[in-house]
Amino acid sequence: MDLAELKRIRKENMLAHKKKKREYYLKQKLAKQQANNAPVRPEIDYFKELNGDFFTQKIKEIAKKQKSHVDSRKDKIVQKIKDYKEQKQKYYEENREKRLQYDKEYREKKKEDLREYRREYYQRNREKILQKQREKRKQLKSSNGK
Repeated sequence: MDLAELKRIRKENMLAHKKKKREYYLKQKLAKQQANNAPVRPEIDYFKELNGDFFTQKIKEIAKKQKSHVDSRKDKIVQKIKDYKEQKQKYYEENREKRLQYDKEYREKKKEDLREYRREYYQRNREKILQKQREKRKQLKSSNGK
């Protein structure tokens, strides 16, 4: 046997295995549904469902169902959004002092951190900064002296 023949046999075996696996899965699913007394849905033939003009009709039908579902829930959704806004407003009013205090502490902490950073930065780069200032002064003297 050559490599192509082995690949073909392997592919066939894999497809057969997948088919058995799928059948087992569907059988177990059906048994589980029957055990739970869930209504058994008829199997869908997708080739027939998605073929030709019937496909476009099916898509339109699905879109209509989705739109009607959203429309039927529109009032509930709007009410939930309104409730959330009211709840948020109430929370902010109740915790206004806490927020203001936190904001003040946060700003002070950031200011202190910035001061500390600047202090450390100037200490680390003091010599470089002084050297740059000396060079600028020399350039100013030489340009003014000419």
